[in-house]
Amino acid sequence: MIMSRFVRLAFSVGLAAAIALAQPKPKSQKEVDAIMAMQNAQDPDSRIKAAQTLITKFADTEFKPFALYVMASSYQQKGDVENTIVWAEKTLEVDKTNFMCMNMIASGLAQKTREFDLDKEDKLGRAEKMANSAMEAIKTAAKPNPQIPDDQWELIKKDYTAEAHQALGLVAMVRKKYPEAIASFKTAAETTPQPDPATLVRLASAYNLANQPDNAIAAADKAMAVPDVNPAIKQVAAAEKERATKAKAGK
Repeated sequence: MIMSRFVRLAFSVGLAAAIALAQPKPKSQKEVDAIMAMQNAQDPDSRIKAAQTLITKFADTEFKPFALYVMASSYQQKGDVENTIVWAEKTLEVDKTNFMCMNMIASGLAQKTREFDLDKEDKLGRAEKMANSAMEAIKTAAKPNPQIPDDQWELIKKDYTAEAHQALGLVAMVRKKYPEAIASFKTAAETTPQPDPATLVRLASAYNLANQPDNAIAAADKAMAVPDVNPAIKQVAAAEKERATKAKAGK
């Protein structure tokens, strides 16, 4: 049940909303309106603005964890890694078991860490910790809504577990530990019935860096064969396949 980034965002916001709505009710109709404005916003900037409005105008709102999560996920959709991490961390301050935010932090830290950063290992160590904490939290996570079928909830949990393994793979890539990266990306791809094509592309890249062109070609082909794959992901997969093909030919 791997989802596209947009579908994942919509689902994640819905999941966070379900968790929040299981808590005490809003204190006024104006607060209800502010919550609905945030949830119904159609683009990330509008969601961020609505979430800030809710937090500012209703300082004692019980929906603060939801608003903070919406901000983190909206910045993630915008590709703003720095703010994604900032707001995911703020969410964890008030919602310590939010595995979605743990995954955001793990992935974000791995993506923003460079080989020669002086604090490289501090950031990668924290990314590892967040990914592993997410997997532990997922194991015991209760359904936010009892109407969600058990089998669907298990698929949801597998999807987020795969995301945590992918973050561990990104950490290993920064460390140039390609066998570890391959193992993590493979686990991520095998955890769900329909692997994320982005994970398969990363797997292909790790295989190429580990001088395993045949495996790289196979992973790239799987990525390109995913129905309705994002054109940008398909293009990168094709590039990894070409890279592997040239390596096989000794070019």
